[in-house]
Amino acid sequence: MKNRSHQEQANESAAKDPPPAGNARTPGKGRRRRWPKVLAVFLVIAIALGIGRAMLPLAVRDYVNRTLGRSPLYSGSIGDVRIHLWRGAYTIESVKLNKTTGNVPVPFFAAKQLELAIQWKALLHGRIVGRARMMEPEINFVDSPTDADSQTGGGGAWLQMLRDLFPFTINSTVIQNGSVHFRTYQSAKPVDVYLSHLQASIDNLGNITHESTPLAATVRATATAMDEAHLDFKMSLDPFSYRPTFHLALRLLNLDVTKINDLSLVYGKFDFKRGWFDLVIEADSKEGQMTGYVKPLFRDLKVFSLAQDIKHDNVLEFFWQALIGATTGILKNHARSQFGTLVPFSGEAAGSTSVAILTTIGNIFRNAFVRAYLPRLEPQSNSGEDLHFDAPDFTAALSTANGGQ
Repeated sequence: MKNRSHQEQANESAAKDPPPAGNARTPGKGRRRRWPKVLAVFLVIAIALGIGRAMLPLAVRDYVNRTLGRSPLYSGSIGDVRIHLWRGAYTIESVKLNKTTGNVPVPFFAAKQLELAIQWKALLHGRIVGRARMMEPEINFVDSPTDADSQTGGGGAWLQMLRDLFPFTINSTVIQNGSVHFRTYQSAKPVDVYLSHLQASIDNLGNITHESTPLAATVRATATAMDEAHLDFKMSLDPFSYRPTFHLALRLLNLDVTKINDLSLVYGKFDFKRGWFDLVIEADSKEGQMTGYVKPLFRDLKVFSLAQDIKHDNVLEFFWQALIGATTGILKNHARSQFGTLVPFSGEAAGSTSVAILTTIGNIFRNAFVRAYLPRLEPQSNSGEDLHFDAPDFTAALSTANGGQ
């Protein structure tokens, strides 16, 4: 063994430690060559997402336009559409719904901005629902001798169009700085009676918290009437009842009656010289059967002025104005200087209602000679604690519009 040749020892050494092949890949080089492929894949994905993100507003805009074009009664138009992927929301600018029949100069519904989004907190209750936010919405009701030129929003077709803009059930809605108008254009002077600065919230329409009470959803609203009077509205309702089931209460305080003279002249053929108006409405409906009352109250009211009304060319209107003035003066409560009554009503929430005429007349005498009604909910009503209003404030001075004394 010791006598092996140097050549044999060299061969054994070469067999134990072969030289690296010329075309072998080292680990470092393999990783370096895979990086360009990974980067290329990510680049393709990023480009695809970018194109999809850029095309998404166009797709949503097309969907919105098709939704607004389904109704035979209304036509819709919108402005820009913005997508907020991280919030699961999209925003529509300048929404308008116009009645397609007749000649109505104002849209039925318009909003500066409408935002529809997923309500993330509802996921904690295992529900996927949405929320809506309306910025400066406006609704216009128009009265006219013909149905074609009237605009009442009957049938709820416009409301269904707004619901269809979002694939999920709307559970809550917020209204910011809205307005509601009642108009007529078929009179000598156009009428516009309105609410402005409307702030409202509608919550739990889907009853995602599984409350046991049937009146699970709530509505809260405040507004200003004719740029002056304060309005409060509260309502609780059963969103799943087949027939309307709800309880609502409304109160309007301190409206200067001279600001609605255009309305009273068109529909009552008289005008106001001075006074304040308060209004309370309460209604309760169970499975469509509704009961409630309306309480109109006039304070420091003056309807007839000989110096002003003698100027009317129409003799009948002069005597009508004098009769209203005399009646409200005789049947007012002198301690509060208030003419008012309570009008009970009953009927079907989605149909006709009847008014108790004799009770209403009796309540005029009760207000005048027994005890004056107050602008608050009646103590014997079935309103819940959440529908109570704060005590009214009558610190405003008397109205002396048009020089009435």
